[in-house]
Amino acid sequence: MEKLAIDGGRPVRANVLGYGRQLIEDDDVAAVEAVLRSDWLTCGPATEAFERDLATVTGARFVTAVSNGTAALHVSCLAAGVGPGDEVIVSAITFAASANCARYCGADVRFADIDPETWNLRPDEVRRLVTPRTKTVVAVDFGGVPTNLAEIRSICDEHGLVLIEDAAHSLGGLYRGRPIGSIADLTCFSFHPVKTVACGEGGAVATSDPELARRVALFAKHGITHDSAQFVEPDVGGWHYEQLELGYNYRMTDIQAALGSSQLAKLPRFAGRRRELVAFYNERFSEMPYVRFQRDDHPDATVRHLYCLWFDTAALGTTRRFVYDALRAEGIGVNVHYLPVYRLPYYADLGYDPACCPEANRYYEGAVTLPLHCRMSGDDAKDVVRAVEKVVGACRAGREAL
Repeated sequence: MEKLAIDGGRPVRANVLGYGRQLIEDDDVAAVEAVLRSDWLTCGPATEAFERDLATVTGARFVTAVSNGTAALHVSCLAAGVGPGDEVIVSAITFAASANCARYCGADVRFADIDPETWNLRPDEVRRLVTPRTKTVVAVDFGGVPTNLAEIRSICDEHGLVLIEDAAHSLGGLYRGRPIGSIADLTCFSFHPVKTVACGEGGAVATSDPELARRVALFAKHGITHDSAQFVEPDVGGWHYEQLELGYNYRMTDIQAALGSSQLAKLPRFAGRRRELVAFYNERFSEMPYVRFQRDDHPDATVRHLYCLWFDTAALGTTRRFVYDALRAEGIGVNVHYLPVYRLPYYADLGYDPACCPEANRYYEGAVTLPLHCRMSGDDAKDVVRAVEKVVGACRAGREAL
């Protein structure tokens, strides 16, 4: 049995392979340089072009680019009319922003438990949690695997709810043949460096509803409009503008947008490489005992942001902390996505029961995120598998020795 690096053995890798990393090429640099040499650094033609490019990719009629994915979620809630006294249903396994957007609006969050195989929120949980106060559902495409949009859409239509899809992980994917961004009332994207398409920071909201689009754009730009058709007072001149809502400065810069358009042109290549890596992982891990990966019935239509592996730590006689530390010692820069949001101190202080979502808790106790990004080579992926095999093998050997 090969000795683990955490116990003094030789690591699989000398340099650490991070779980996510952007791929920036010469044409991306040139696109940003062109903006830096132009007359517009923000609120200019590059942002408008990026919005058009995103509309083409997503199939949405309207896209508003914003400063980050959290801003996208916030203005979506505002556009949906979420406010004090309302409730928003959110998946329990997600980044905190998926829930925080409701809190920013003064609304309460109700956490829906996840499916034990797909790790996305369960439609029956959504239905169970609907009350007369429910305003929206924030449906998260965890890891890039689309959630069950058909059933959740049906529930929302039945109860008059606005469906917000948190697609921060799933840009470029399809759901039943339709592009992500063309299905929910509002779809939110993120362009953080570890995402498939990187802008440094950045986000966007896609919708085909003209009124929701108008409100998203309004809230993202101080609540101010230059559109004379929306003016309350007469148009007194070309300088005139009006503030109609208490909005925010969530604008994307042209610098970010230029990078985004350049990256977006490579989305098919980026998506293809991620699918190749996921297929390799799935093949290798399907043969490995005591681990399992996220169920995805349509991998050829999915663009994965995360590859999470669940370890049966009880059967292995270990803890997730040991697995995490051991893999990092082997040079694999693993992470964990995510701590159930209701267990974060802010939400715990609001009185959420830490046992409210048992499947989310069960998932979290064994989850480890493996590297998945387009800079990875085939040898990098093999190193990841070898490190997991090494750690699982050592845990099994230790268990059998007891």
